[in-house]
Formats: sequence, C-alpha cells, structure tokens
Amino acid sequence: MKDVELRLIAELMKNSRRSDRELAKALKVSQPTVSRMIRKLEREGVIREYTMIPDFSKLGYQIMGLTFVKRSEEHSEEKTAETREAMAETERQNPHAYLMVVTGIGLGRDRLFAAFYEDYSDYSRVMSLTRRIPNLEAKEAESFLVDLNDKNNYKPLSMAAISNHILLQAEKTGKTSRRKRSTTPSKNTKK
Repeated sequence: MKDVELRLIAELMKNSRRSDRELAKALKVSQPTVSRMIRKLEREGVIREYTMIPDFSKLGYQIMGLTFVKRSEEHSEEKTAETREAMAETERQNPHAYLMVVTGIGLGRDRLFAAFYEDYSDYSRVMSLTRRIPNLEAKEAESFLVDLNDKNNYKPLSMAAISNHILLQAEKTGKTSRRKRSTTPSKNTKK
C-alpha cells in the first residue's frame, strides 16, 4: 500500500467526517487525488464502512463483555451452518448489541463474543440464550466484563490510537512520506 494511502486511512480513522478537501490539505495532495484514493480503497475492501464511536455508557450500556466460548467438537460445514443459523435466529428474536462474533484460538476457547449490555441482568439473559445454541460448549463460557462507567478505565475504545500506530509502523518500515524523509529540496522547490 502506498504511503499516502496509509496516511489517508489513518486520517479517516481519526475522523471520517472530514471533507475530501480537508483530507487533501492534511495530506498535502489534491482533493481529486483524495477522492480517487477513497473510491479505490472502498472498491478493494480496505475501507469497509464509515462510523463513529459514541460514549456507550451515555447510550444506556453499563457493561462491555468479552465472552470466550468453545465449540463442542470439530465442526463439519453442516454443523457450522446449523450453529450460524441458530445464532442468527436467536439474534432475530432477541436482538442485542454485539460488537463482533469471531473465531480464534486461545484460553482453550475458539469463539469470542464482544458485546455491550445494559446491565448485569441483560448480560445474564444473553448468556442464557447463548447456552441454548447448538454445537457450543457454552457451559464452559468465560467472560471478562468491563464497567463502562468505571473512572479507572485507562483507554476507552478509539480508532485514533490505531491510526497513530499505523503511522508509526509505516515510519519504521520506511513507508513514510518522501516529504518527511527528504532533507534536500526538490527541483521544483522555489528558493
């Protein structure tokens, strides 16, 4: 990926509401260049969606939970489809605020459910529903619950930190802007 594309992604992660003109000014490129890059990155699936991150506690959520679950056995495609359909049906009948549901590995588990809950009883209700999903050993589910109102929370969810990390990594790998690296004036620079 080109340096200017990485910097554009970083700028969008910090604030996706900025206009192409504002982004062009920050990146020191033309507005049409920014517009073309955005369309290209969207087509390639690098940019998947634009969103904002609210203060979830002000929206009525008191808890964020990370729940680790294990499948009951190695799944065939048929069992995986059955599990997914059961999860989708549970969600249709009892919508709740999932942030993500992903497959992974660690802690003796292979599924992670990240979600927001209004309170502990809401969390308990969702866990009860989760235990009914076929092909999961939900009885072995373990959760890490975060009190969103706890003033001791060090760093809340933010894309700005990831944006800054992308830029730091780009600098380390030499994908920094030529403007930043160059110490000699270019031929086109007026003296």
